[in-house]
Amino acid sequence: MSETAASSDPNMDVDEYGGIPGQGLVRTARIPWGVEAGAEARRVVVTDLEARDVAEDTIDEAELVLSELIANSLRHASPLADGTIRVHWKAKNDVVELEVSDGGGETVPSVRRPAPLAPSGRGLRIVRSIAHEWGVVDDRGTVTVWAAIGGPSRRRVT
Repeated sequence: MSETAASSDPNMDVDEYGGIPGQGLVRTARIPWGVEAGAEARRVVVTDLEARDVAEDTIDEAELVLSELIANSLRHASPLADGTIRVHWKAKNDVVELEVSDGGGETVPSVRRPAPLAPSGRGLRIVRSIAHEWGVVDDRGTVTVWAAIGGPSRRRVT
């Protein structure tokens, strides 16, 4: 069934971000900036990946990576001009590609070596250890951190 036909079917549940879980090639959600952003992003992405029958281990890893990317964004960056964080994802053959975009911060996201007892600073180390690939794209004030879970992405590592 085409996306157009699916979206006009009253039996299909369109979510608050205008998509139908499990339908379409890619999904994007603009999550309001704030403390609830991580929980909301995890909810919408996990619901979609479950509807696509993505392997449970891959969903768990994607959820953890997404949590770290959102937390990093909230701690070190600013929202996009519309007051949101953009979460973009796609899944194919049990490979999940996640992107989190924000308004950027004073530093470029990078893996750091925190002091052993430091309460933070391990987020991108966790992402690096779980993701097959990951990277950062800085495009005129919009910073996107992306990660591929479950196998190599279809993009070049930057």
